[in-house]
Amino acid sequence: MNNNNKRKGKNKIKIIPIGGLGEIGKNITVIEYKDEIVVIDCGISFPDSDMYGVDLVIPDVTYLIENKDKVKGIFLTHGHEDHIGALPYILKQINVPVYGAQLTLGLVEKKLQEHGILEECTLNVVNPGDVIKLDKLSVEFIRVNHSIADACAIAIHTPIGRIVHTGDFKIDYTPVDGKIIDLERFAKLGNQGVLLLMADSTNVERPGFNISEKAVGESLNKLFYKVKGRIIVASFASNIHRLQLIANASIRNGRKVAFSGRSMDRISEVAIELGYLNIPEDDIITVAELHNYPDDKVTIITTGSQGEPLAALTRMASSTHRSIQLQEGDLIILSSSPIPGNEKLIYHVINELFKKGVNVIYNTTDDIHVSGHACQEELKLMHTLVRPKYFMPVHGEYRHLKQHAQLAEELGMNCENIFIGDTGQILEVSQNECKLAGRVKTGAIMVDGLGIGDVGNIVLKDRKHLAEEGILTVVVTIQRETYSILAGPDIITRGFIYMKESNELIYEARDIVRKELERCLNNKIKEWSVIKSNIRNALGQFIYIKTKRRPIIIPIIMEI
Repeated sequence: MNNNNKRKGKNKIKIIPIGGLGEIGKNITVIEYKDEIVVIDCGISFPDSDMYGVDLVIPDVTYLIENKDKVKGIFLTHGHEDHIGALPYILKQINVPVYGAQLTLGLVEKKLQEHGILEECTLNVVNPGDVIKLDKLSVEFIRVNHSIADACAIAIHTPIGRIVHTGDFKIDYTPVDGKIIDLERFAKLGNQGVLLLMADSTNVERPGFNISEKAVGESLNKLFYKVKGRIIVASFASNIHRLQLIANASIRNGRKVAFSGRSMDRISEVAIELGYLNIPEDDIITVAELHNYPDDKVTIITTGSQGEPLAALTRMASSTHRSIQLQEGDLIILSSSPIPGNEKLIYHVINELFKKGVNVIYNTTDDIHVSGHACQEELKLMHTLVRPKYFMPVHGEYRHLKQHAQLAEELGMNCENIFIGDTGQILEVSQNECKLAGRVKTGAIMVDGLGIGDVGNIVLKDRKHLAEEGILTVVVTIQRETYSILAGPDIITRGFIYMKESNELIYEARDIVRKELERCLNNKIKEWSVIKSNIRNALGQFIYIKTKRRPIIIPIIMEI
């Protein structure tokens, strides 16, 4: 009897979110059963405003590297950056098979090609409904709707129960491509019994249902019909259904379509090649060919809907785009909603666009954008169909997770069966018990140029200090044998003060440094580290008294 109890105790599944909980982005979840690990998604997040110079952030996968013999594959729900963006970096550390739908892997392929590792990686295309059978686990892909084609939920079939991970989803009864979310499969899984549900929480604050993506197409048709000038539409490049609707409205109104922006060019090329974006070849032109057509015969589909500083729309707004100059009569449509934190960037671009004399439509009440994430009523339907024993909200900041937990409780779920986890925290699930039990090493690895992980908190703190206070460099040449100053001290500043207008302060600062140097040399102090420290302290104190600023002070001593 005791032995049986011990065996039951070992018969459990570990759910470990390595990223994506309590944050937007960096989605990656580990499902571990005995000697098998499957990984769901492998995404990036974009840097916060205080991550100076950082390009993107990837998850710390130390746990996977330590258990690499157990990892059977990475299973992708869809092709957004926050779900696939980290793959090139992670596959260099732990090269395992990758499974995903055709479009998802088409986008992954381009990434791996850019990183020069495509030939070394194993990509397996799956279709919704396919089941990948491992030794003890089976992984099933289930069609869902989202703001990118080929999105899937994932069901993990284990010896002790089923786990359903919705991925990012919404419920659209009339999707652009006609491929409706497989609600029947979710209902069947619910009837068979689901041990744990992990569900998208991004839009839990929004009541009701999303409107259908097709409603955006109708709105675009009405808008395009009235316009006499060029139409420039900014959207997420990955929202291929939206690109299709924009192209359809353009062609219906006799307009050619041009794509602008690196990611827009790349993703539209993949989507057209794989048959997900259907635009007659004669109706696509390049940006260079725009001048060959009247203004009322062209539509430009561009990046920059989030006000990104280097995106095409931002460069148009600042008149720095190499090929496209805005003019009166242009209509700009922002077919997206602001990602939290991007509002300031977006409204800055909108202001600049209005200054150019163009018309701008950016209000989501015009039905020019719908979200790709389920609102409250859609989430309620998912919970009602799946009827899980245990529930863990995922994909969202803490407030989203908390409100999703409350929604599940309102639907009748016992609060003791609902678990709000944290990145790195282990959720242990067995047939009769579910509990949070310990944590694994996780974190954010920052990518800066070609450097991966070489920018940490100390470097960011220095960059923040430099950005806020500036730098002051002191250069002096010393004759070591005679303990005398041969040249300097000279002072160079960057980001601290404008030297030409602060001569008096610079002269006083030089005197402070000279006096401190002379004091050190007269006392026969030979250690350069001590001299530099004394200069730093004396000059720092003087600068703060005079300016109430604390620039980084770097003494450079040259010895002759």
